[in-house]
Amino acid sequence: MGAQNSREEHAETFDEKRAEMMAIVEQEVLSSNMSLANSQEKYLSQAMATMDLNEKQVKEHYSRLTPRALDKFSEHFWHDKKNQLAMNAVMNNDPTKIMVNPKAAIDNRHVFNVKLEVEGAATNQKQSGRCWIFAGTNVLRLAVIRKYKLNDDFELSQNFLFFYDKLEKANWFLENMIDLADEDINDRVVQYLLTDPVGDGGQWQMFINLVEKYGVVPKSAFPETVASSSTGKLNWLVTVKLREFAAQIRKSLSDGLSINTIRVIKEEMMQDIYRIMVIYLGEPPAKFDWEIMDKSGKCVSVLGLTPKKFMKDIVEYPIAETMSLINDPRNTYSRAYTVARLGNIVGGGDIKYVNTTIATMKKLAIDVLKSGTPVWFGCDVGQFSNGSVGSMDTKVFDYKLTFNVEFNLSKAQRLLYGESAMTHAMVFTGVHLDKDNAPIRWRVENSWSDASGEKGFWVMTDEWFSEFVYQVVLEKRAVPKKLVDLLDEKPIVLPAYDPMGALASPK
Repeated sequence: MGAQNSREEHAETFDEKRAEMMAIVEQEVLSSNMSLANSQEKYLSQAMATMDLNEKQVKEHYSRLTPRALDKFSEHFWHDKKNQLAMNAVMNNDPTKIMVNPKAAIDNRHVFNVKLEVEGAATNQKQSGRCWIFAGTNVLRLAVIRKYKLNDDFELSQNFLFFYDKLEKANWFLENMIDLADEDINDRVVQYLLTDPVGDGGQWQMFINLVEKYGVVPKSAFPETVASSSTGKLNWLVTVKLREFAAQIRKSLSDGLSINTIRVIKEEMMQDIYRIMVIYLGEPPAKFDWEIMDKSGKCVSVLGLTPKKFMKDIVEYPIAETMSLINDPRNTYSRAYTVARLGNIVGGGDIKYVNTTIATMKKLAIDVLKSGTPVWFGCDVGQFSNGSVGSMDTKVFDYKLTFNVEFNLSKAQRLLYGESAMTHAMVFTGVHLDKDNAPIRWRVENSWSDASGEKGFWVMTDEWFSEFVYQVVLEKRAVPKKLVDLLDEKPIVLPAYDPMGALASPK
């Protein structure tokens, strides 16, 4: 009993000491540039040092949430009347509507002094994760719109590339299962790959692989289906079969079948996947005729095309001469990186990034936009984004005013601790520069329909770019030679589950 009283007395003394120290903390934060978190750590350490409390005593009291602690939390909450106002406002409303910063909304104007002369109309990926394909085809279609003077609603078939991506990913997954068959089923990489074998996501190099192997077609030649626009049921069926095939592969190899035999069996497995894909999405055309009206009402007609010929003769985009720059502050700049077991086509190009500073990334993107070329990019779109107005702005929501919390993780820390990753691909079509040619805001072509922003185009603040843009794709001719040459070096391999692969990774 005496020991219990002693612990409570120690805790009360420490709480009193902490209260004194926190008063000093608040004063120091007001009078210096020290962050609240750093000040708290500094003064709580001082409080501990001035008391006769050992680690065991502190752990006994502070490792658990005691009734006394809960009473204290409640007292602090109700002491500030603003908390009650915030609670009343948030409990029955969408907090993002309560927290909107009106000044940020006003500042995010759709005015840009660098902007592509020709833009395509907003596209709509609907209930699918095909953003990278939409962003890629949105880049490619501009060449066709300009060349043939087409209306801005012209689109390339996203479903065509989606079909072959899903099919190739199934084969890629089964090859990985063959390669990893000797690993424990609970191995982290094995389980990671089993999580979502044929997810909708992808990377720029995977887009290149598809276009180079299969070509592209106009949307009129292979339109959307219910399943391509809402991929859940298709993905479920293919995933169930692939997991079943993975189990069969592991058992067959453990029973002594050769890898050669397994690969012959795998082709029969892929026949099942192909059948499922065609039933859901239709069979992609091997040949087609392209007929369309241009803006003046004149008919454009090109007959007897194949998908690869359409890409070569009609689109004429130098996709093989592009490269990916990333900004990953966890890792060394001016080095090449790849992600283990990330890809879609066996025998296709490996995913490779060159890591560079955010300043370099911005400068090169601005130069490319000034030349009239769009820029494909990857980012973490869910961070501080307001879909109702179409803005990405670190100040768009005022969490400090509503919840009295601040966010202090750096970009590198967000990647390390699972708070951020590449989740969405879009296209830059403009930027607004100040008198010193420094970027203020960026114009973004999204693929979430024309219902938000300015007919589907969003605004991104330059600060948001710094914090949440991770990748841009540029033609090699627009990139300094010293960065392009890094592609010839052996890349540093990041693990399969690294956030630099998240755009193409399991959910």
